Amino acid sequence: MAERLVRLTARPRRYIATAEAWDDEMRDRIARHRADRGGDWITAEAPLDLCGALAAAGAEEVVLVDCATLWLTNHLLAEHDLEAEAAALLAALAACAAPVVVVSNEVGWSIVPENALARAFRDAQGRLNQRLAGSAELVVAVMAGLPLALKGGLPQGLA
Repeated sequence: MAERLVRLTARPRRYIATAEAWDDEMRDRIARHRADRGGDWITAEAPLDLCGALAAAGAEEVVLVDCATLWLTNHLLAEHDLEAEAAALLAALAACAAPVVVVSNEVGWSIVPENALARAFRDAQGRLNQRLAGSAELVVAVMAGLPLALKGGLPQGLA
């Protein structure tokens, strides 16, 4: 859905990937995703330095960040200050010269995890999603492949 939204523009497309390939399955998943996207994207890998990757985007481009959830996971596992990282990300998004589409997962709709790390992640992801949504012009939830505008209106061609 996010790729469709980005393709609605006539701008050059920049894809910022936050995933890391720790095993063969993830390497295959990333390769399939890249092949499905096609070769007409500028791709930057930013598992931690998303702010730097956003700063590198040109004003003529449109940026797709995939995804905030993996980026947050990377910082959590690196034992970074999640609040400071989130604040820096929000500032980088506001300063980015290009329009940005951010993919993020809603992880709070399921059961409460049984361990402290998973609960800390769920809570931090919820706070990040709230902050991202608060600063966004358009917020779209996608369930079963169907978009639901939570904030703003769905552009023609996305609904």
